[in-house]
Amino acid sequence: MTLRLSMDELVNAVCLNMAMRRQVQPADVEVELCWDEEYGFTAQVWIQGRQQYLVEMNLLEAIEQYVHQQYGHRVFRSDIKLDLNDDEMWADINVSA
Repeated sequence: MTLRLSMDELVNAVCLNMAMRRQVQPADVEVELCWDEEYGFTAQVWIQGRQQYLVEMNLLEAIEQYVHQQYGHRVFRSDIKLDLNDDEMWADINVSA
């Protein structure tokens, strides 16, 4: 079975993950998802006026935790495939039935 997370859910996953790590409220976290040929999938995160860059492995970790918390599925990074088109980014996740 494949679960698809929308761009909004990816942003929520990063917000929840970073809020937990920095001990702030998720509403205090701003996220901009990015992709470029040199770095691949990344995110810029702003928390209390400070900016941080996340690499793809950080995004995958946030997605793993989000899928477990929100959907009750334990997944591994190898189960997650990030993809995008001109205006949207998403994650397809292989989950056990």
